[in-house]
Order: sequence, then structure tokens, then C-alpha cells
Amino acid sequence: MAGRLPWAQLVRRVEGLEGDLRFRWAVRPGTRLRTASPWVQRHDGHHLLQVGTTMLAVLGDGISRSRSDAGAVPLAAVRGTFTTTAGSSHLLAIVATDSEPLHLPDVAHLNDGLDRSIAGWRTWSREFSYEGPWRDAVQRSALALKLLVYAPTGAIAAAATTSLPESPSGGKNWDYRFAWVRDLAYTAHALVRFGLREETHAALSWLLKTIRRHGSDLHVMYTLSGDLVHGIDEFDAPGWGGIGPVVAGNPANGQLQLGVYGDLFAICRTYVDAGNVLDAETGLLLARLAERACDLWRSRDSGMWELPELEHYTSSKMGCWQALRDAAHLADSGAIPGRPEVIARWVSERDRIARWIESECWSEDLGAYVMFPGSEKLDTSVLLHAESGFDRGERMSRTIDALTAELGAGHLLYRYSGMRREEHTFTASAFWRANALACVGRHDEALAAMDDLVARANDVGIFSEMISEHDGSFWGNLPQALSHLAVLSAALTIADVVPAAKLRGH
Repeated sequence: MAGRLPWAQLVRRVEGLEGDLRFRWAVRPGTRLRTASPWVQRHDGHHLLQVGTTMLAVLGDGISRSRSDAGAVPLAAVRGTFTTTAGSSHLLAIVATDSEPLHLPDVAHLNDGLDRSIAGWRTWSREFSYEGPWRDAVQRSALALKLLVYAPTGAIAAAATTSLPESPSGGKNWDYRFAWVRDLAYTAHALVRFGLREETHAALSWLLKTIRRHGSDLHVMYTLSGDLVHGIDEFDAPGWGGIGPVVAGNPANGQLQLGVYGDLFAICRTYVDAGNVLDAETGLLLARLAERACDLWRSRDSGMWELPELEHYTSSKMGCWQALRDAAHLADSGAIPGRPEVIARWVSERDRIARWIESECWSEDLGAYVMFPGSEKLDTSVLLHAESGFDRGERMSRTIDALTAELGAGHLLYRYSGMRREEHTFTASAFWRANALACVGRHDEALAAMDDLVARANDVGIFSEMISEHDGSFWGNLPQALSHLAVLSAALTIADVVPAAKLRGH
């Protein structure tokens, strides 16, 4: 069928190649974070599972089913068996709805749907346009990002999970099942470069409509349906490995993060430069946001890391510089409106921001851009602005060395000063470093870093938010969009700037 299914559906098919093998299976739903108690009922020969407002049906072809004895398992369940033989095929499926009627599809249709799904993914993979270095890692990262697209709206989730801990001590268990302007902009930016039109257009269109819907100010994030994020709910549940808390919601939505202005303008510029056209309403919105950036860049904010301490974070100012540079570019190309004197203001403020950063955010003693003026702390988010073009010279090169010395663990990096005591290395930061090395002309080091880092993915090419420097284990939410975006950006940048002769074998 065309379009999105109006119910959730999970289908598994086991095909027999040779010999006989008996399988046992069970469907044991959870408790919705201890807010509901599952129970089983029979309906017209089917087993239905009810968990609060969620209703599930277990369907199959050539399998035996039996209701679980309440004393045999801790939760209500449906279980059964089947035996494969040469040439056999067995299908097991779960269909579900939440606060809606439940459709019970024909098993033959489920089989056909599975075949269509496999064919669709194979077609997408064949059409994926990238023949550069680390092709397998790049394609797996692009697949991970496509899987994070919320089909009903085109929004892109920052992660598919919540509350996976960033350290054994707990506390930093966040919910990333929302659409961050930052992550969505980075994703669309990467997908444009791969020529993936549908995903790019859907994501950008959703983002711009959502921004307009909620007024003239940019919010850090939105729900996947385009609403504002409100508050946090904490659940009385043990969490992964017993490490809590388990939460829904995210406290960062009310923060001012100036870097999102740069993110938004960057993807709009990429979109236009790729030959696309912005509508008049979007052009007016961007013109208004450029004016806001001219005023707001002087404000303290929470920075990229969503910190409670308001400071003049260096990477936030670099983001405002990027926003005004791209706004002027878009105006010059006719993509957004602006009177000459208004565009001149954008250019003037852009240059004023650059001078301020060069004067206030550089420490000659540390040989690095600092986290904020007057601080001795270092912050890996400034590495993003090697790729943005703010600095690809000596200062950025020296900053890479300073970050590596203080925050490095081989080719891995902690996010910013002090985090070595609180959490594991941040996956994206390590790839930002490889990207920045290429941008400043240190090509051999960039290649060595990428070779090491792509090998750290799991068996299906997925990266989490953080990696332990001690044993390589994954921490934080997974899959994490920002991690895979960093893989893509680093690979694309290196492919662009490193001579082809050096890239052979990568």
C-alpha cells in the first residue's frame, strides 16, 4: 500500500535452508515504565495483549501459539513454537495501536509487505550516491539517519532512545526522542550532499513550518509532531543496567542557544546552492531571524551543551557569525529579501562578531580558542567551525592540539574540560577533530583518525553517543544522530580536501 501504515507493525520471517531446527518464541510486553500491567485476551482465534492504552496482536504463519501460564513468566505473554525444514518459511508479526482501533491484517499481506520493505531499502541503498573513502561506514551512517526520520512529518529524531546512561554513576540520562534544530539541520545538510531529495525536502519543510507555527523566535527543539517540549516526567523504573533515572521530556527547550541560528541558515544555504528555491514566506522568516541574530549575538546563552551556566560561549558566537554570513549570501543570490542597508548591517555585524571572537575568545597562553572569554576551559564544539569556514588556519590548528592534549584519549575526545571525571568520550567530538584536521591541512593525521574511529562502530555500523576509552563500550543513547552526522561530515570533508592519491585504500 502507498503511504504510511496507520498502525505499528513488526514482522520477522525465518526461512529454512537445510535440516530441521525447532524454534521457541515469546512476546512479553513491558509495563510502560511501570505505569500499566499487561494482560492477554483471546479474540476470534487471535491473542491480544493490552498494556494501558496500547493494544497488540500476535499474528503468524505456520506457528503454534499458546497463552502463557500466569505463573510461568513474570508478565503476561504469548508464546509458541515452530520447526524449520529445507524450504520452509515461518512468519511472526506484531501489530499495535495506541488509543485507536486495531486492524488485524492478513498474514499473506504481511509477507508481501515485508518483501516490499526489503526491496525498498535495497533500492535506496543502490541509489545512495557516494563512492568516496570509508564507503561502508558512510552508507551505514546514512541508513541510521534515514531510520531516525519520523515518517508522518519528516522530522528527524536526535536519537531513538531515552535514559541510556552516559556514565555508571547515572544522573545524565536524557531523552533525545525529539527533533533538535541543530541535528535536523546537520542531517539535511549531509543528505543534500548525497543527492537525497525526498528526505532533505521533507525535513527542511517540516522545520520551517514548525518554526513559523511557534512564532518568530527559534526554539532549541520540537516534538516529532511539531509541538513544543514541556517539562520532564521521571518514572519509577530501574533503567538500563539499573542506572537511573528513567525520564521522558527534556529540560533544554527553554534555553537560549545561539548556535541554532547558524545551523538553520547553513542548511537553507546548502538547499539553495543545490539548485532549490525558497518560498516567499520562508525568505521573510529568514530575514527576520537574521535581524534577531544581529541583536542576540551579544547575549549570554547555554551553549551547544545545554549548560545551566549562561556564558558568552565561543562556539555560539561562531554560530551567529555563520548565520549572518549565510544570510548575506542568500540575500545576494535573491533567495531572501533585504534592503541594501539591512544586508549591509548583517555584513557589518558578521565582521564585528569575528573581531570580537579573535580578540576575546583566544588564549595565547593556552594556544587555543577557549570555551568562553576569561576561561581556561576548552570545548570541542569550536571544532565545528573549521568546517563552517570561520577558521582553517594556525589558530584552529593549535586549538586541535590543545584539545587533544587536555581532552584526548588516543583519537577519542571528551566534550569539554572537566568531563573526563563525569562521563565517557563523546563520539561526535572525535569525528569533529578528524574533520578539523583535514580542514587545516593536516591530512595524514585526519586519515589516521578516521581509520581508527570508523572501526569502533558496532557489528551493524551503529554508533552511540559516547565511547569508553577503557574498553570501547558504548554509553548514552543509541543510535545517536549527532554521532552519525559527524561520521558523514568528516568523510565528506576529507574526500573534498585531501588529494585523491592520499585517499587510496581508505
